[in-house]
Amino acid sequence: MYLQPRPGIAWPSPRLRELNDAVRALLGLDDDTAVIIRQLGCGRAGHPPRETVVAVLPMEGEPHRWVLHRPAEQITEHELRAALLGHGPR
Repeated sequence: MYLQPRPGIAWPSPRLRELNDAVRALLGLDDDTAVIIRQLGCGRAGHPPRETVVAVLPMEGEPHRWVLHRPAEQITEHELRAALLGHGPR
């Protein structure tokens, strides 16, 4: 039996899954740590219409959140690495 989303709920895009895997690898996360990546609309002047939010929620310890001001499809590995490892916007 295959898992199916509820009606009206889409599976994550392949790009969001790739970013999730990259976040896990870059931060050396275990399977108990939740990684949530979402694209949100951004209505602030001077920002792109979509931004990507990365949240890391460990079982123990503080959660972390990064906002990359571009759609997920445009985020490069270099940009992701810079943001997550403290060399970019949070």
